[in-house]
Amino acid sequence: VGVRTPYGVPLNSIDSDIIPGGSSSGSALSVAHGIASFSLGTDTAGSGRVPAALNNIVGLKPTRGTISSSGVVPACRTLDTVSIFAMTVSDAYKVFSTAAEYDRNDSFSKLFYTPNLVKPARSLKIGIPSSESIRFEGDEQQKHNFYDSINRFEASGAKIFEINFQPLFDIAHMLYFGPWVAERYVATEHVMDKNPEALFPVTRKIIATAKNLSAADTFKGFYKLKDLIREIRPTIDS
Repeated sequence: VGVRTPYGVPLNSIDSDIIPGGSSSGSALSVAHGIASFSLGTDTAGSGRVPAALNNIVGLKPTRGTISSSGVVPACRTLDTVSIFAMTVSDAYKVFSTAAEYDRNDSFSKLFYTPNLVKPARSLKIGIPSSESIRFEGDEQQKHNFYDSINRFEASGAKIFEINFQPLFDIAHMLYFGPWVAERYVATEHVMDKNPEALFPVTRKIIATAKNLSAADTFKGFYKLKDLIREIRPTIDS
């Protein structure tokens, strides 16, 4: 959430009493506070989009491999991507179009064509979690703000429709409690084996569970992920 840092927590640009959003909080705040016109972060599970959302700037998560990851400290190499923070969509896309170059030293790099931006649709269509699947974890203020925002969108002409978010929650759960934890272990193996105390306690606890996972668990995870993607795909395509 942007506060696990030994260098001081960057302050949210809108309200200093709330979290900045993470994990690329410093990169996001440098743009939100006007220190830089754009910045780079990383995004594995929202690290480039969450701090953007909480600071009212644009967070662009490119397709994995379109921007070189050479030199980036990995979290999950099969999921990681360099992200972009900017004040506007056009600025973020301009940076992306400039940076999207093939890197032969990055085994995940791919050739990618960056077409011109298209004009946004006249009518906004917004999918929200269904009443059965939405979660506020007891945060009544968050619940109030969420529905207030939805009402504002609807009043401005947006079409609101509900989505069963459970498959998406299940996918997110796999990243921290499924076989992808083993990939996080691979990224931190030298620290976990030689100096585990150097890691943040919660992070260390999650990564340590990788030792209980087998190769069979990994393949089962791949299959489950494909099943969940197939379940949610028709909704996203609509």
